[in-house]
Amino acid sequence: MARLKTVYRCQQCGHSAAKPMGQCPGCAEWNTMVEEVVEARPESLMAAVAGGGRGALTAASAVVALKDVGQDVEKRAAVGIGEFDRLLGGGLVPGQVVLLAGPPGIGKSTLMLQVAAKLAQKENFLYCSGEESLRQVSGRAKRLGLTAEKLLLVCETDLSKILATMEKVKPWAVVLDSVQTVSHPQLASSPGSVGQVRECAAELVRAAKARDTIVFLLGHVTKDGSLAGPKVLEHIVDTVLYFDAEQHDFLRVLRAQKNRFGPTDEVGLFEMTEGGLKEVTDAASFFLAELGRQAQPGRTVGVALEGSRPILVETQALVTPTRYPLPRRMATGLDLNRVLVLLASMERHIGLHLEDRDAFVSLAGGLRLKDPALDLAACLAVAGSTRDKAVPSDMVLIGEVGLLGEVGRVPQLELRLKEAAKAGFKRALVPARGVKDLPKIPGLSVTGVNDLRAAASAAFGDD
Repeated sequence: MARLKTVYRCQQCGHSAAKPMGQCPGCAEWNTMVEEVVEARPESLMAAVAGGGRGALTAASAVVALKDVGQDVEKRAAVGIGEFDRLLGGGLVPGQVVLLAGPPGIGKSTLMLQVAAKLAQKENFLYCSGEESLRQVSGRAKRLGLTAEKLLLVCETDLSKILATMEKVKPWAVVLDSVQTVSHPQLASSPGSVGQVRECAAELVRAAKARDTIVFLLGHVTKDGSLAGPKVLEHIVDTVLYFDAEQHDFLRVLRAQKNRFGPTDEVGLFEMTEGGLKEVTDAASFFLAELGRQAQPGRTVGVALEGSRPILVETQALVTPTRYPLPRRMATGLDLNRVLVLLASMERHIGLHLEDRDAFVSLAGGLRLKDPALDLAACLAVAGSTRDKAVPSDMVLIGEVGLLGEVGRVPQLELRLKEAAKAGFKRALVPARGVKDLPKIPGLSVTGVNDLRAAASAAFGDD
């Protein structure tokens, strides 16, 4: 019988100690040390089920020269959901392990059930639920109108039984909802602990690589938005996707934190409806539903770039006299430190007096972006609210603003302007240095500006 000992392990970073501590020495978090019973490293469950030995990839144990390795063309399996496929780089690769993380109620299980229904049209797909009963999963599928004869359901939290089911059914893809509910029978710690999550994920990765089975792992997040469990979980999987949204907002944003087989700068946009998650293919019409409305002071439109997708974003600003000794500065959707730099630049270079006024800047639609190309739109929104002047409703603003008040060039300017013209905008203010090599865009009058003063003059008609 293996010797047992008690250790105290941090549930955030995985640091272990022999005695209890209030603060973790590894990550400096408080009250995260949990008592665990540790024994000798357990034998691989996959090996026990399949009759093999322990190892990440027993088939690749032989030494092979690089020039002798087969150069097979990578075959991708498209899911059939455009936003999901584009985020993955065109589809799924055999043996790929995808970790999908997000806060409770965001729609992780709904998205995975829709993906499972699409993929189950080809071959057997195993959906393993550890949080819901089979009746609950089936009821959700009926509400969403999903049908697939090859979609197999199982309600199980024992990892050995899950691996045995995979060996018996031999599905080409598996969903595990969620990895925090699965327990390794040879570990004494409770499900969701660092040791359990690490070992269960490692066993599933070994099974996926050995059988070329696609595995989806659903994970929880902590209060600060990071993935619950050990950090090694993000390292051993191939792809890490984060599903997020603003509170009480119907828009869901899917981002790739890590992707060994595709880009990490793309985003997928979904809208939660009664019929499940629907793709938002036209981001401009989604965020600018009232494109033709009358111009208002403090409202401007810019074009951000998320991966290869241009998104038209409405920036709103409100500047009011303050009743406090120190004026307030608040930003929603934009980085507050960046907004503070822009406010200081406007005070210095266009004579904007904000020392006795509160300033609030927000991106409409619940978006959170860090694209510097939105600087010019944010600056003129604040200037318009301060001076009670409106930027024309058919004008789009693109440009990065520096400390010296200059308007700098931004990447993919032509792509941004084409999206603005497609949405119906007639005029655009852009960096002057980017106009020279810019081809003519039908229906859009482009004006180049060198600094904030010239931009304010062109937007508000000042002399």
